[in-house]
Amino acid sequence: MKQVGQSATFGRRTEPHTIIIARGEEIRHFTLTPWKVAALGTVCTAIAICYLLATSYLVLRDDLIGASVARQARMQQAYEDRISALRAQVDRITSRQLLDQKLVESKVSELLERQSMLSQRHGRLGPLLERAAEIGADAAPVPVPTAKPLIKAELKSSNPLLADTTPQIPPSALSLWPIRHETANDETAADRADTLFRSINTSLKSIEDEQIARLSKLTEEAYRTAEEISDALTDAGLTVDQHSDQAATGGPLIPYDPSTNFDARVKELDDALSTLEKAKSAALKLPVSNPAPGRAVTSTFGPRRDPLLGSLALHSGMDFRSSVGQPVRATGSGKVIHAGWNGGYGRMVEIDHGEGLTTRYAHMSKVAVAVGQTVKAGELLGNSGNSGRSTGPHLHYEVRRNGDALNPLPFIKAGRKIQKYLHQS
Repeated sequence: MKQVGQSATFGRRTEPHTIIIARGEEIRHFTLTPWKVAALGTVCTAIAICYLLATSYLVLRDDLIGASVARQARMQQAYEDRISALRAQVDRITSRQLLDQKLVESKVSELLERQSMLSQRHGRLGPLLERAAEIGADAAPVPVPTAKPLIKAELKSSNPLLADTTPQIPPSALSLWPIRHETANDETAADRADTLFRSINTSLKSIEDEQIARLSKLTEEAYRTAEEISDALTDAGLTVDQHSDQAATGGPLIPYDPSTNFDARVKELDDALSTLEKAKSAALKLPVSNPAPGRAVTSTFGPRRDPLLGSLALHSGMDFRSSVGQPVRATGSGKVIHAGWNGGYGRMVEIDHGEGLTTRYAHMSKVAVAVGQTVKAGELLGNSGNSGRSTGPHLHYEVRRNGDALNPLPFIKAGRKIQKYLHQS
């Protein structure tokens, strides 16, 4: 019995679930199969999941958008700050360039002014140098600065700050402009400019110092030469008044450095050249040259035995061995007061040198000057010979002061000492 019941239950078919919906007379029924239930559950689950995802997205979207907007705002602010910093930097560079350009132009103007001053000084020195050369001073050329355009061209080629226009930076390059450019390149340009200015300043200062040194050397040389001439003439018993036209002066002593005063140096050189001119002029008038250079002295000044009588007599001059026809030259500048025969002197030339000094040239064979003629030191007076009271061809030479005979030897020795200073232009 039991086995039969189990078999009947096992073989019976399970009826599907049916949902019946009645509405008035209309009746609908739905049969629920397992796969429909599974599909419906899946759809509901998917819808729930989508709903949850959509809700989560809507909740979190505002935060994401806010964070993105904030990040964009920060990036834009940083960019604008960078742009502002670069613009300020460009403004500083431009301002600095303008200031540097004004400074450089000021320095250039100063250099050109100094150059112009040195050129003007050179112009003032020209006549003094010519004057010094005329009187025999060592008038070597004084340095002068180069032409103005060379300095300006050199400055412009070496210094970009002297450009006619300030370089402009395009806006697109602002973000690429390196910060170190402001320092490195500007310092390099400034260093080049400073180096150039120092070089030109040194050159101009060297020229200025050399001009002052040249003035000092010429002044010292002129005074030294005048002093040597004066000392040589004084040793010969002659005096040269080098300061006869200077007025008496005085006042408190106020020390100063004349090397910084170009005008004072020029005035000092002018005074020195005037002193030298006076000394040379006076020396050229005095009979200090040799009337027969290169000829031996056969008889000196002073007592001696007369060559014709053999008795003791005063020889009032010096005799120089000279054959007939040898040139006889004036020992100083002056005016001819006798030219012709004069008793025992034979043919004689006498020159008045001023200050009571006269010279006589006797026993000449020929006279080449006339009375009243003005002659210079070294000028030809005639030719030696054997005229007058003479035992043979020679030149008799005398120096007299106010008619009194003087020994010519000290005059000739003084002339030897200062001969190198008495070359006439």
